Amino acid sequence: MSSSSTADGRILCEVDPDRRIATVTIDNPAQRNSYDAAMRDGLARYLDDIAADDDIVVVLLRGADGVFSTGADMNNAYGWYGEGGSDRPEKSRPSQRRRLAVDRKSFGFYHNFLGFPKVTVGEISGYALGGGFEMALMTDISVVARDTRIGMPAARFLGPALGSLHMFFHRLGPVLARRLLLTGDIVEVSTLEQLGVFTEVCDPAVVGARARYWAEKAAKMPADGVVIAKEAFRLVEQSQAYQGEEVASYLFHAFGTNLQFSAGEFNFVKTRAEHGTKQAFRLRDEHFDVPEPGPR
Repeated sequence: MSSSSTADGRILCEVDPDRRIATVTIDNPAQRNSYDAAMRDGLARYLDDIAADDDIVVVLLRGADGVFSTGADMNNAYGWYGEGGSDRPEKSRPSQRRRLAVDRKSFGFYHNFLGFPKVTVGEISGYALGGGFEMALMTDISVVARDTRIGMPAARFLGPALGSLHMFFHRLGPVLARRLLLTGDIVEVSTLEQLGVFTEVCDPAVVGARARYWAEKAAKMPADGVVIAKEAFRLVEQSQAYQGEEVASYLFHAFGTNLQFSAGEFNFVKTRAEHGTKQAFRLRDEHFDVPEPGPR
C-alpha cells in the first residue's frame, strides 16, 4: 500500500493494489473540507493517475474528520477568476471572456469526474454542499450518512443556474432539482431517503465501513469489464440525459457570476467585503430565513 499527498497536504491519496482500490481524501477540515483551485487541480491529478493505473478498479472519495466537502472556498469568492488583463482597474468585475475561460477549465473537472473510467464510490457524511454535493451525486455508488446536509446554498447569491443542471435533473428529478436550486435550501438526507437518490443511506457511525464494503465489492469485478461498462454508461447518459452538459455548465455559471443585484437582494460578495466571510454567511441566512407557517 502506498500513500501520497499534494504539496500542501490538503488532498491525500492511498493506493491499495492488493484490493485494487485507491482512496482519495479531501483533507481541509478547518474549512469543512472546502477547496480552492489548487486543491481541485491536485484532486484532478490524482484522478488522472488513477485512471491510467491498470491495477486500480475503484476510487473511494471521502472527506477528513467526518465531513465530505462544503464545495468551493467562499473566502475566495470570485477570486478564482484571477487578475485578468493588466490594464483593468484593481477592483473591476471580471470580464465575461475571463469568466468563460476560467469556468470552462473549472467545469472540465466535474465533467471528467462524471465520466471517470473507474468505479467511483463516495463516502458522504457531515456536509455535501455546492461542488461537494455535485461530486457526491456524480459518484457511481454513494454511501451517505443519514444526518448529512446537502444542497446548493450558493444559488442564493449566484442564482439558480448553477452547476451541472443536466446532472441535477437526471439524478434528482425535476421537482427536487428545482426546489433546491430555486430556494438554495440545505436539507438533511434523512428527508430524502425514500427517494432513492443515493445507493445507501446509513447511520453516521457506519458510513466509512459501508463505503469500504461497496468499494471492495466493486473491486472484485473484472477491470476491463468495468472500464467498458463505464464508457457504455457514459454513452447512454450522454445520449439520453447529458447532451450539452459540458458547455451548459460553464456557460451558465459564467453568466450567473455576473448578476446585477436590485435593492433588497442579498449580495454576498459586497456583504463579505464589508463584514467578513463569517458575518456574511450569518447575514445571508438571516436574509433567506422564512419561518414555516403552522402545521400542514
